[in-house]
Amino acid sequence: MQIEVICTGDEVLTGKIVNTNFSYMAQKLEDVGLSVRWGTTIGDDRDTLLAAFLHAAERADAVIVNGGLGPTVDDLSQEIAARAAGVELALNEEWLATMESFFAKRSRVMSSNNRKQAMLPTTAEILDNPIGTACGFAMDIGKARFFFTPGVPRELRRMLEEQIIPRLLAKSGTQTAILLKRFHSYGLGESHVDQLLEGVETLVADGSVKLGFRAHYPQIETKLTVRGADRDDIDRKLGPVVAEVRKRLGNFILAEDDETLEGVILKALARDDGSLALVETFTGGQMAARIMPLAGAESVLRRGIVSRDLAEIYDALGLTGAEPLEITRETAEAVARAACRESRASHALAVLIDLDDGPDRIDFGGTICIGIAAPDHVESRRSRILGGREWVRLGAVELGLDCLRRYLYGLPVAERIDFERT
Repeated sequence: MQIEVICTGDEVLTGKIVNTNFSYMAQKLEDVGLSVRWGTTIGDDRDTLLAAFLHAAERADAVIVNGGLGPTVDDLSQEIAARAAGVELALNEEWLATMESFFAKRSRVMSSNNRKQAMLPTTAEILDNPIGTACGFAMDIGKARFFFTPGVPRELRRMLEEQIIPRLLAKSGTQTAILLKRFHSYGLGESHVDQLLEGVETLVADGSVKLGFRAHYPQIETKLTVRGADRDDIDRKLGPVVAEVRKRLGNFILAEDDETLEGVILKALARDDGSLALVETFTGGQMAARIMPLAGAESVLRRGIVSRDLAEIYDALGLTGAEPLEITRETAEAVARAACRESRASHALAVLIDLDDGPDRIDFGGTICIGIAAPDHVESRRSRILGGREWVRLGAVELGLDCLRRYLYGLPVAERIDFERT
């Protein structure tokens, strides 16, 4: 099936807003075996929008239009959709009542211009938006089925997953029993993971398992899309492939499916009534920022210290009898021990970063010294990361948290990490 995505809005076309909606839609469709053939970005201009709709209606089987469903004068999607299909706009009383209820539940007064959002082409099928006032809708224009979606990301995502993808799968005529299995790994470059997993798809002879990757540094997401007659058929196919992926990637898999690295860490600590203290230098508190919002973190994260000055860290932890001369594994161990002792936490993680001098460019880097302490034990490791200041910061956060994960689950903290930049 030929699918086109049209994103609308002057702010998107001019780059004032980064178009994350397109990437999200394309990835979600790819995950269920539906590939986007064309992607078009159009500003808020009636003639240009009309031309884009008519062109897409000739070459695509399905078109997703994102944006232009708001209450203001530059929201044009309903108007142009009606023109392209040769039908009238009419007030949809059902959606008007839905909007009025939406505002009433929130003790807000609906502005008169919101009525514009209930003006729909007469042939439109409503696509519900339970978390917003922009009415999604579907209709035929030319040979294509068009799906009009709101520009607000959380509204788009829910509409896409709950309503549009099931309709597209039904329209495509393919098996609708589909499962996406995801593995999140850290420490291996994309090309290395691809090499390690060569041939795993062939474990299912009928070709119904598709392997894919998404690199979002510092992590690599490995995806298995599986089609089957039903869930039992999918589970039967998926079992040996999942086992092989786990075997080949081993300790580098830090989480699966909707799990996150920080969630896995919190789960391990909570399981043993553990607690945590963090010491961060160049990371700007990003390790704590990933853990603290999680449910239950308030009873686990005891203390966080953020400073670029090693002497200040020593002073905060009561290490007054020692002079911090340089960042080493021994320094990281001492800081982690002190953080564990001073906070009375069961575990402490210290991530100390010694940045290179010079301009911020591809060969810029930093030396990362990590210390992990429990009351009666300490481990440490030293690594180098190259690739610019932001690359070092992101990598150091991931490396520190991943080392803590490994420690909590009894895995080797000092296992070799491949910092290939792909």
